[in-house]
Amino acid sequence: MLKCRAVWRKLAPLTRSASTVCRHNVRRTALNTGRSQAPAPAAQMSTGPAGGGGNQNTIYVVLVGAVCLGSGAYAYMTVKGDSKRYNNRISEISSRSQIQTSEPQLELEPAVVPVPESDAVPPSEESIPATEAPEPPVQAEPLEISPAAAESAEEPVTEAPPEEAPPPAQPETVQEAPAEHAAESHPEAPEPAPVLPTVPSHAPYLLIGGGTASFAAARSIRAREPGAKVLIVTDEPDLPYMRPPLSKELWFSDDPTGTETLRFKQWNGKERSIYFQPPSFYIKPEDLTTAENGGVAVLSGKKVIQMDVRGNKVKLDDDTEISYDKCLIATGGTPRNLQVIERAGEEVMKRTTMFRKIEDFKSLDKVSRNVKSLTIIGGGFLGSELACALGRRSAESSLEVIQMFPEKGNMGKVLPEYLSNWTTQKVMREGVKIVSEALVKSVAFKDDKLEIKLKDGRKVETDHIVAAVGLEPNVDLAKSAGLEVDSDFGGFRVNSELQARSNIWVAGDAACFYDIRLGRRRVEHHDHAVVSGRLAGENMTGASKPYWHQSMFWSDLGPDIGYEAIGIVDSSLPTVGVFAKATSKDTPKAATEQSGTGIRSESETEATASSPVASSTPAPVVESKDEYGKGVIFYLRDKVVVGIILWNVFNRMPVARKIIKDGEEHADLNEVAKLFNIHED
Repeated sequence: MLKCRAVWRKLAPLTRSASTVCRHNVRRTALNTGRSQAPAPAAQMSTGPAGGGGNQNTIYVVLVGAVCLGSGAYAYMTVKGDSKRYNNRISEISSRSQIQTSEPQLELEPAVVPVPESDAVPPSEESIPATEAPEPPVQAEPLEISPAAAESAEEPVTEAPPEEAPPPAQPETVQEAPAEHAAESHPEAPEPAPVLPTVPSHAPYLLIGGGTASFAAARSIRAREPGAKVLIVTDEPDLPYMRPPLSKELWFSDDPTGTETLRFKQWNGKERSIYFQPPSFYIKPEDLTTAENGGVAVLSGKKVIQMDVRGNKVKLDDDTEISYDKCLIATGGTPRNLQVIERAGEEVMKRTTMFRKIEDFKSLDKVSRNVKSLTIIGGGFLGSELACALGRRSAESSLEVIQMFPEKGNMGKVLPEYLSNWTTQKVMREGVKIVSEALVKSVAFKDDKLEIKLKDGRKVETDHIVAAVGLEPNVDLAKSAGLEVDSDFGGFRVNSELQARSNIWVAGDAACFYDIRLGRRRVEHHDHAVVSGRLAGENMTGASKPYWHQSMFWSDLGPDIGYEAIGIVDSSLPTVGVFAKATSKDTPKAATEQSGTGIRSESETEATASSPVASSTPAPVVESKDEYGKGVIFYLRDKVVVGIILWNVFNRMPVARKIIKDGEEHADLNEVAKLFNIHED
């Protein structure tokens, strides 16, 4: 009806103009005949006199009549279309409510046509097909002209008049209703319900990478903003987990199912899982958008391949796009390989393990049970830990474990030469064959064996190779995102708040940060991932804190030898070592019994050093100069301590952190070593 009024307003000026023309024709006729005629009333102008304008008046009458008739037909078609669409929509809502609830609330589901079709237009217009009616601009109009809708709201849907049901051949019903509602309206031909998308289109907090740094950031974000919605995107199939046990405790487990369950006993005998949280801790990615209290969702098996920092969105490897408000890059790193192995061919690569992830641990565990000889290339933390772990296993089987490295001893780039040589002897006593000062020249596959040729002419035959020669930070996103990569240390360059851009942060192995005491650095250790991820999460929620923390790292060569380090520990620097005789308390096993966790940084990074008190016990004389049971090694640069290793000395890291933070020169480091109470039994 509203449209009828609008049409009439447009046609009214035309009608008035037609009447005016008719009057003018009457006057002209009277002048031409010489007779004066009384002007006809305006109401009679539609018939006209029998003069020259009669035919023209008839045309106007027909025109006006046709316009009125067309307007009425148009109005009828519009109202009819509105009514049918309204009824269809009500039927769909009613059907949906009946599915969702056991008792349909019929009083809230009106299903009656607002205006009966028989009262709206003459029967002669009912033959107009509904598909010719244009789309109504406002769907709420039937509610305004339907006084009967409220009265019939209590009627059941099944009692609706026949004209309410959409005709089977009516195309506009199929176009208007979604697929799931169309299936409800046509039970005889149901359509499958659409699959909910597993990838949310938007995440307020997007964390790229599923490692320790990402999980620490997610936990920090939720702590400061309990209702936050956090999405972690990782190319791994697993939930966030800790990496240190992959090369430590898991290899010493007595549980034959430990490889599958990924549960292990710490040195103190307590059992725990490698995963930070069980699956119940997380919400599904498709539920993230609608979660009232927010949560942390993990989108596994997806890799971010491109970043649009201006549009605040990322692109996944399946071309899916996700927008974000704030983003953390915690992509970690990829194990390096030797070029001679990469060039050796497919057969060599098939027999080479790059150790980093859970699948690598499972693969190496299986290989170690099926081969006779296994060679580890690399003498750093990872290589030495795996060598000790597999060496223990070789005592129970016929497995031959070989470790080769270019240095003179194990961890030769970190430990002073005397301590490196001592450590090498301990590793050999675990059943490992050491090949030192080994530079690999080539690797070939011959007679079902891998032949490793060294540059000095030596040859080593083995069945499998483990390459543990370092980590390359994942900075593939730098190009598309326009982020700066440090040319010296690698990784994304960030400021003191771990920011790479105004709404982008970086944490973990991939972050090249500025250390307020030691300058720009990049650290590849668990504790740094925890602390940098935690700080990045706080700054993403507005904390604006600088990264001042001196991260630590630790390594265990079995349950009896372990060390913790902080700062710059480089064997090329001058060092001063102070040692004492070790006791049964000075082992990684005893340390975990005291702290309650094998991941020692979890307890030590929370502690702070406050006015450490030196031990009053005099330093005993070490019986043998070659016995390094426990002690402290100081690394110096310009006579200032820049790094400290605590050798079989545990739970003293806050003291070491404070010494480095103070940055003072010390005349006698033996006195400083007393702060660690290494001479107490």
